[in-house]
Amino acid sequence: MIVTVVCDVLGEENNGTTIAAMNLIRYLRGQGHEVRVVCPDKSREGEDGFYVMPQLNVGPLNGYVQKNGVSIARPDRNVLQEAIGDADIVHLMIPFMVSKAALTCAKRLGKPVSAGFHCQAENITNHLFLMNSPVANDLTYKAMYRLVYQYVDAIHYPTQFIRDVFEAEVGPTPGYVISNGVNSRFVKTPVERPPAWEGKFVILSTGRYSKEKSQHVLLEAVQRSAHEGEIQLVLAGEGPLRDTLERAGRALTNPPVLRFCSREEMVETINSADLYVHPAEIEIEAISCLEAISCGLVPVIADSPRSATRFFARGEQNLFRCNDPADLAEKIDWWIEHPAERAACSADYQGYTRQFEQSRCMAAMEQMLLDTVAKTRKQPEEKA
Repeated sequence: MIVTVVCDVLGEENNGTTIAAMNLIRYLRGQGHEVRVVCPDKSREGEDGFYVMPQLNVGPLNGYVQKNGVSIARPDRNVLQEAIGDADIVHLMIPFMVSKAALTCAKRLGKPVSAGFHCQAENITNHLFLMNSPVANDLTYKAMYRLVYQYVDAIHYPTQFIRDVFEAEVGPTPGYVISNGVNSRFVKTPVERPPAWEGKFVILSTGRYSKEKSQHVLLEAVQRSAHEGEIQLVLAGEGPLRDTLERAGRALTNPPVLRFCSREEMVETINSADLYVHPAEIEIEAISCLEAISCGLVPVIADSPRSATRFFARGEQNLFRCNDPADLAEKIDWWIEHPAERAACSADYQGYTRQFEQSRCMAAMEQMLLDTVAKTRKQPEEKA
């Protein structure tokens, strides 16, 4: 099977969409499929199987886009024609400009098209300061549907939560609910802690430094904690709010560590921590939380109605009231003061995460693509 994967945003594996795309690409290639990747990543220029689009110039907003650590593609129809021409199926990662152009090209050529759902409305409206506007978010979902999703043959939803949210706005869709999956390297492993962390209770939180990830709530909760002086907070990620978070962290006895971790470094960092906190208000799945759980970390998760991550909680002590630092501080203190319960909860999560094994999830993705190809090939025969 020849699969063309269209990535309007791709680059360093520092965001969920890029990680999901690269996991799928690597898996399909490992299964013997030819995978062509359409993306704006200049570092892939000349690399076999990559079709590099020009980057979108947004004028005065270029600096803002770069600060977010991404580059956005602009369509080149000749390149799209080359990448899609003899493909068996086209898979779109997010419903932006290049995906829309690829969809038009694929339909003109009679190719089946599937699309991932990796972008919540709030991920877009946040940049317009309208994240909490129901009207703006509803209109964004409807625009996504009108531009792309109404025309595709299959939609990949990482969680039932986001499928329910989207279908509440647009009606039934040809959907498949498949987790993006956790890589097998994320397992509980003894590691040597950095000397500076010895004797401290290490709390890890992973995610882009952006408003919807709500790291400021965690910083305030640590400040309120009865064990504030014992806590070493690690915020793994990068993003536009880095300077703001660093300034806020100076109020703590142990200033937080802010750094981007490679996949290998993340395994080590998780295994050096004592507790994982996921304060995000907006989240489609949060593989970062599943990675932590898979390594034996007990999570404390915001109960936001706009986050799928809350469904990973196994008990009431794994949840805190969204945007409530006082409640989060109480939960942190409870886990610090109850090490036996923390160990038991960790063991419970070990079995729970097996359903999210990446090999199993990627096999389901492969089957979705195969099913879609078979279905669209069968349709003309039925009409005949």
